[in-house]
Amino acid sequence: MRHGERPRVLLLTSSPLDGSDGCDVRLAADVLGVLPDVDFVWFSQGPGRRQAPPPRGRPVRILSRDGVPHVPERAQSALAGAVFARRVDLVHAFLTIGRAFPAFSWLRPLLLGGRPVVHTVPGVMDTRFLTHVRPLGTTVALSEWMARRLRSADFGDVRIVPPMIGLDEWPYLPRPEGLPLVLFAGHHDPQGGAETAIDAAAEAVRAGARFRLVLAMRGRPGQDSAALDEVLRERAGASGLTDFEVRGYVEDMHALLASVRVLLFPPPVLGGKADLPLTVLQSLASGRPAILSDLPQFADFGHAVLWAPAGDARRTGQQLAWLLDQPRSWDVLAERGRALVEERFGPEPFAARYRALYRELLS
Repeated sequence: MRHGERPRVLLLTSSPLDGSDGCDVRLAADVLGVLPDVDFVWFSQGPGRRQAPPPRGRPVRILSRDGVPHVPERAQSALAGAVFARRVDLVHAFLTIGRAFPAFSWLRPLLLGGRPVVHTVPGVMDTRFLTHVRPLGTTVALSEWMARRLRSADFGDVRIVPPMIGLDEWPYLPRPEGLPLVLFAGHHDPQGGAETAIDAAAEAVRAGARFRLVLAMRGRPGQDSAALDEVLRERAGASGLTDFEVRGYVEDMHALLASVRVLLFPPPVLGGKADLPLTVLQSLASGRPAILSDLPQFADFGHAVLWAPAGDARRTGQQLAWLLDQPRSWDVLAERGRALVEERFGPEPFAARYRALYRELLS
């Protein structure tokens, strides 16, 4: 790259940026949005689009029916990445470390050539996958805990850049009136938290709390989401809950959070979810207190949330019943959550850290 030219950067994702809205795609779109002085190349869904495309950069079409990272989409991304990695100054990969990642990491010289690489790790499906992995380049973790895990797995140069939340897009909202709505949003993963949320809600009802539980569930490729939703309905009914709803993918999370009183996110293990789930950040930015399991990945939320032991539905339900009965404590947590997002997860520090990292690797 000649002095004075705008750097060219490939955003390497396993699915199109205008397709699904997983954490990897969301992070890539945020980087594109906050660095206007970079020429980006990114993958686009075709035919049709699930979401509006980013307003700038060069799209590279990937054939995809629904924009979800099925095996064909992943294969196309790898092949397109191998082609365009030779035409840019830097590759920025946004890839969760899952079952296929070790093989991809060993093929990195063949697939990505000699260009510098930044690898933002949204999450790790299973820490056992770290055993036979080679780093793609400079690695970026979302949390201090994940950075320590990656360094201990010989990833070498690991930086920390927390995800960002658009503060104007997610404004602070007043507490909603009427019957409280309690939200769980997640996947149908084993120990993903939905079952614990149901059991905790049942415990809170037995303690005298009155509310409506909404489970907003997102399917993963290959899952029968309708059947899994029905399993949750049966569990909720068997637990004694009478006021609950199991939804599928939520198109308008802004409208849903506006009606929510509390976010319940108590997964016993995190699995492939992002270390700092975007739903939690969106809730805190909107002034919606959260009750989380005490996983080490969540330590960055500090005193801005309520905690319960991972997998402990009884304690989680007690926390929920207490919070719904304490409006002044609700107000304190709502303000703390918003302040935390403004201080640590705003666009400015996110952009500054990635801009500095790009400069360092391109100099």
